Amino acid sequence: MKIISDNPSLEELCQNLSQQSFITVDLEFIREKTYFPILCLIQIASEKQTAIIDPLADGINLQSFFNLMKNPNVIKVFHSCRQDVEIIYELSGIIPQPLFDTQVAAMVCGFGESISYERLVKAILNINLDKTNRLSNWLLRPLDKQQLEYAAGDVTHLLKIYRYLNEHMMQKGRTEWIKEEMDMLNNKNTYVTPPEEAWLKIRSRSHNIKTLSALKALACWRENKARDKNVPRQSIIKDDCLLMIATNCPKNKNELSKIRGIHKDFVSSKLADEILDILSKMVIDPNIAKELHYEDTNTIPPLYELLKMLLKIIAQKEGVVARLIVSDLELQKLAAGDKNHQILTGWRQEIFGNLALKLCQGDLNIHYNPQKKEIEFTII
Repeated sequence: MKIISDNPSLEELCQNLSQQSFITVDLEFIREKTYFPILCLIQIASEKQTAIIDPLADGINLQSFFNLMKNPNVIKVFHSCRQDVEIIYELSGIIPQPLFDTQVAAMVCGFGESISYERLVKAILNINLDKTNRLSNWLLRPLDKQQLEYAAGDVTHLLKIYRYLNEHMMQKGRTEWIKEEMDMLNNKNTYVTPPEEAWLKIRSRSHNIKTLSALKALACWRENKARDKNVPRQSIIKDDCLLMIATNCPKNKNELSKIRGIHKDFVSSKLADEILDILSKMVIDPNIAKELHYEDTNTIPPLYELLKMLLKIIAQKEGVVARLIVSDLELQKLAAGDKNHQILTGWRQEIFGNLALKLCQGDLNIHYNPQKKEIEFTII
């Protein structure tokens, strides 16, 4: 394992890695006190070498690393890559390509949804990782031997995991199964949330258009403020308080002070003035409920429950995570009569879509075979 803290060594490392067919990458970062994550370490490995790049070293220029990330001849292997890629994109405007996420591949290979790196290492390599340094303060220098060894392990084990998962998918003919998931990870919109859409990440069960319009305006204001100050959005005002304010839509400080969870000090602050100003200028959007990413399950046809059962049976039979076949929202749309979506194309149609359509048409019989101890399907 080599520690890289100067530009000539980094350029040499990246030049050597550019000759490999694939490399494994992981980042250590801290974001508890900032809006934008602080990059603390870059771990990188090939079958020939392992290195740790120190992005906090004096005078270090990461351009060589960024050039490697966009080299089309080298596959970049991450585990649960979204946050790591977000950081790389934020710093360079580059999304590593070609990209391979072992967490996504593990879903195709039957390891369950969102499996952790530690569990995947145990399942495939039968190695128990030492988690002692998982919550280290990676900003501190110098890092001790145990921290560096822990960090390096995040990419060395990933080499064998990638080979295992890639071979498994090729043997099963499932390399195309993760294409749509990888396309999403290759899309810059995955890593950039417009402030106007920040409200969609706040859990609210309200369908009241005034409440939702207020929540959208307030969440947008908070997102911009957190970005400008580079502080966590929750440090501006917490989600539950934002929801309570949006629900009550106070017109003045007296009304604001009566809302549960709002402290006196906050009422007299500049933030309170800004919130009241936002609410006074808020435009109520009569169509805002259509932007929600969830549906009222009380209005969904009973067919939805049957489709969920069918999906669960198929997912277990094929050894793949159900969400990878079809999302819950798409299943709801199918139950409501929408036939225009991805499960009616490609591999999804082959293993699930055709049977789902037959079920929707009343032409599929699902029964249990006690002799074979299997669930079987009969097209009527």
